Amino acid sequence: MRALLMALVAGSFVVGGPGFAPVAAADTYPSRPITIIVPFAAGGPSDAMARVLGERMRMSLGQPLVIENVTGAGGSIGVGRAVQSPPDGYTISFGHLGTHVANGAVYQLKYDLVADLEPVVLLPSNPMIVVSKTAVPATSLKELIEWLKSRPSPATAGTAGAGSGSHIAGVYFESVSGIKLQYVPYRGTAPALNDLIAGQIDVIIDQTSNSITQVRAGTIRAYAITDDKRLASASEIPTAEEAGLKGFNMTLWSGLWVPRGTPKEIVTRLNAAAVEALSDPAVKKQLEGLGLEMTPQDQLTPEALGARQKAEIAKWWPIIKAANIKVE
Repeated sequence: MRALLMALVAGSFVVGGPGFAPVAAADTYPSRPITIIVPFAAGGPSDAMARVLGERMRMSLGQPLVIENVTGAGGSIGVGRAVQSPPDGYTISFGHLGTHVANGAVYQLKYDLVADLEPVVLLPSNPMIVVSKTAVPATSLKELIEWLKSRPSPATAGTAGAGSGSHIAGVYFESVSGIKLQYVPYRGTAPALNDLIAGQIDVIIDQTSNSITQVRAGTIRAYAITDDKRLASASEIPTAEEAGLKGFNMTLWSGLWVPRGTPKEIVTRLNAAAVEALSDPAVKKQLEGLGLEMTPQDQLTPEALGARQKAEIAKWWPIIKAANIKVE
């Protein structure tokens, strides 16, 4: 009996940090629901992608994936919640360029975005799109920039918080166009978009997947996307270069991470489930319909996400610090 108990204990615990922490046995994982922490409000682009993926990953993993929206501080609160969770594969951090790169240069984080997280998979990317409320008189990007420059006070621009993708894109837009914006932070771009539709703010430099449905419905106006080519799903919208604004190129990629120390076998299992989901024609159709660009097959590895994150930190941190972006 003693030998049996010792064997059970040995199979249920691993050394972690100052003491022992229970982790899921890899051969029985997962045995209960998995939580994906989305650090923005429900209904936004991150939430939409996570729900599409989670539903399909459930088929591979045999357990439901529950979306938990933990908002605030440009997504840093939600990421922090994931970092502090047990490294057992039951908490996944969903994030993107803003939450897992930019926030490290904007906020005094109590965690390290690279050292405290294990990459799982690089997800589809999103060019940004310049959109305005319909009351704005401009009908082209050139006219919009002229309108923004002619105003006696800066136009209001919605963001998902200091350091978010929409905020960085706005600062980038200011730098290449010579305009000034007054930023209005929200707990995600979904509520910001609602205010844009209602005419409460003037513009958003938004994720295409968040705004494209409203552009098609005619409730907001689109001027340009920040990719080097037009979107197949919205080919009528020109690129910023085509619209006369050179140098305005930005792609907001997303990814999945788990807390540092999660067993490699579990990371591999989650990666395989995500890759299978992204290869599903129905999932691809849903995501491409949102204006998302699918990740190349050879980039669907934990290593590819880790390399992308480190490269983007090296690129964006100096730009963010030079722009003196502060917590609002």
